[in-house]
Amino acid sequence: MAGSGCTKSDSTPPPTNKTTYTLKVKDVLGVTGTATFTETSSTSTTIDLSLSGAPSETHPAELCMNTAVEGGAVVITLNAVDATGKSSTVTNTMSYSQLIVYDGFIKVHKSSSEPNVILAQGDIGGNVITTTNKSYILDTVSTFGVSGTALFEKRVNGTTLLTITLTGAIAGDTYPATINLGSITTIGGGPVVKGLNSVDGTSGKSYTNIRKLDNGTDITYDNWLAYDGYINIYHTAVSLSNIICHGNIGAH
Repeated sequence: MAGSGCTKSDSTPPPTNKTTYTLKVKDVLGVTGTATFTETSSTSTTIDLSLSGAPSETHPAELCMNTAVEGGAVVITLNAVDATGKSSTVTNTMSYSQLIVYDGFIKVHKSSSEPNVILAQGDIGGNVITTTNKSYILDTVSTFGVSGTALFEKRVNGTTLLTITLTGAIAGDTYPATINLGSITTIGGGPVVKGLNSVDGTSGKSYTNIRKLDNGTDITYDNWLAYDGYINIYHTAVSLSNIICHGNIGAH
């Protein structure tokens, strides 16, 4: 007589997919945090925010399209961060697999009455900065004594964050910047292929996210490494007579 067998049910829960992103200080010093995405089903994701150093009040939060440098429209309104520095939101707008490659960022405002003051923000998904980067020297070319560096950083999606850092800049001034075709020895100067965000003289910094050239041509981080170009920094308007420092990039 054959005995009837029974099988032990597998009570082990399925693995949980989870990704954590960093939220960096923006307008209020000392505030940092994290945004953790947890897959709760095939269609829903829980987004948990945790801030450190934030004022003990309610802080509106949003998931927006594009990078933090570019800014963008709100895609998902998140539950506000409370006085404990915590927030949790369940969303069905996008699946977990879509969110972790999304072209977006998260920002947390100081309050509903001060929406332009950002406590912390951070890129997510495809916009996360990788460890792949390349730095170029910007040499002074005038009596202003301004020099610096241009740091190209690769994002997960292949686009580029360009950070210009100047030494000798004057607080309160702004310095236009461009990427030009050719090299710094190009007679008459090469044409501008990409206008960059102006450098703030107070911080000495400029941040530009680059997806395309000014003519609409797509360009990736890897393209820049072989590009025939150079960077100009100008004292005032973009013109040959106003160049105060420059440096070759890419193929040079």
